[in-house]
Amino acid sequence: MNEDPQRYPYLPSIARPKISWPGGARLAVWVAPNIEHYEYDPPPSPVRSPTPRPAPDINWLTLRDYGNRAGVWRMMEVMDRYGVRGSVSLNVGVCDHYPEIIEACLKRGWELFSHGVYNTRYLYGMDTDQERELIEDVKATIYRASGQPLSGWLSPALSNTVDTMDLLADAGVLYTCDLMHDDQPLPVKVRSNHRLISMPYSLEVNDYTCLVLKRMTPRRYTETIKAQFDQLWEEGADTPQVMCLPLHPWLIGLPHRLREFDEALRYITRRDKVWLATGREIAQWYLANHYDPVVSALGA
Repeated sequence: MNEDPQRYPYLPSIARPKISWPGGARLAVWVAPNIEHYEYDPPPSPVRSPTPRPAPDINWLTLRDYGNRAGVWRMMEVMDRYGVRGSVSLNVGVCDHYPEIIEACLKRGWELFSHGVYNTRYLYGMDTDQERELIEDVKATIYRASGQPLSGWLSPALSNTVDTMDLLADAGVLYTCDLMHDDQPLPVKVRSNHRLISMPYSLEVNDYTCLVLKRMTPRRYTETIKAQFDQLWEEGADTPQVMCLPLHPWLIGLPHRLREFDEALRYITRRDKVWLATGREIAQWYLANHYDPVVSALGA
């Protein structure tokens, strides 16, 4: 039985050193499109099946492929309208399968961070060497495709091993989205002297959680986004926060949902004291300005 590694010691929001965002912003908002590739006949996972039905699960596969063929282009058009850059949670297999999408992301100045290689392959069951090799392969692929360093990480299906956080820090990754424990970035405890932070990534306003699992209407989803934004913006007057909007082109890019997505971005971008950032920008600012005081408060 593995012991809890205590990756993030408890430090309540009311007891932390105060943080700030550029320009006195109350709220840092980042939008994270999950641009993914699913295999036709994925290898079996030792822990969970990568498809709901036996492969090839054509209905499941083609619905997700819709996002890369149609949905992502609609999503980009709406984001362009409001000057919102994406931080792409990327299955790096997209670099080979859909290079046109990568080109369009780079043209817009979007960040590429890692969501593994394929969304049908998880970290479960990997030994340390295998996982390290995977991270280095992803890092090299993103650099080859974009010239960008690998700054962020979201594991496929949020799968982790006991070594994941340590290996990410060793590889120079700045932030992980796999921890859902706060509305501010926080230091993650790792074995080495490298620095890694958790980045707020909310499953509660993720379009998959809302539209598929909770079966919300598009209108209800928009109201949920607004409520999340309003509360964090109000709190940000005293305690600046982070809001992430995680999206999937095969969901938010469907024609009947575009108007609601447009309304949500219009609502967010019209408010003052909002920093529209990328995940990398938020991480770099936090590491430069707030990491050390928070570590000191943690007694780490």
